[in-house]
Amino acid sequence: MGEAVLLHHELLTTPGVAAARVVVFLHGILGTGANLRSHARRLLSSLPDTAALLLDLRAHGQSQGAEGEDTVAGAAADVVETLAHVGLPPHAVVGHSFGGKVALALTPLLPELGHVLTLDSAPGARPDARGSEATVRVLRLLEALRGPWSSREDFVREVVAHGESTMLASWLGMNLVRGEAGFVFTLTLSRIGALLDDYFHVDLWPVVERAAASRRGPRLHLVIGTRSQVYEHADRVRAQQLESESAGFVTVDLLDAGHWVHVEAPQGVAEVLQRRLQPGA
Repeated sequence: MGEAVLLHHELLTTPGVAAARVVVFLHGILGTGANLRSHARRLLSSLPDTAALLLDLRAHGQSQGAEGEDTVAGAAADVVETLAHVGLPPHAVVGHSFGGKVALALTPLLPELGHVLTLDSAPGARPDARGSEATVRVLRLLEALRGPWSSREDFVREVVAHGESTMLASWLGMNLVRGEAGFVFTLTLSRIGALLDDYFHVDLWPVVERAAASRRGPRLHLVIGTRSQVYEHADRVRAQQLESESAGFVTVDLLDAGHWVHVEAPQGVAEVLQRRLQPGA
């Protein structure tokens, strides 16, 4: 594994309250730490002595200079390095999509970790990219676009002209920066592609199975969007079977949402976070 690096991060705390622990939030491919900020703030309102750590994973956001091994394992090692810098014991890690697999990969690296909660992130390998076809399509589109653009609006219009939604195009536009010739897309797409490819090929079901069988270590909470294709029916059955065998060390929550479950079902996600991540739960 390549050398772990310190990631760009934002630490949220409750004013006037000393934080005793931290919950780490990990975004998905093409995202940034800001993607889960509203959920982090909401969770802290019920856990005032807990901090929230929002990270830009390697090759994303302001962590693009984080050179190393562009894999799920490499991203997990960066999280460990950044937690050591922050100096607060990790209570939980919450991850969406790619960030969810990074969260699962952290379980053997952080023995003091209490909980891992994944948002529509199937633990198994999906070399055919099933359920993530849209992500692959967007990455290919970004590789084909030729900037710079005179304005963010021009970028948005070009992405929409290729069939994507205005909301998605505006979200992607957050990765634009102004250069001498206009706005340019900052992400190194070859690195994003490498991370995505590893995400599709890594199988972390053994992590979930060990938690269910040993009933030790962090409790694993799998949140599944019922309108997403990331979990096949067999995956859901497997997760629920492990839940039934685990005495609470593996839990499954089904929410009426697609892959962007935290955006489409924010109230449901907030309730799951509050219920599953209480100290002592």
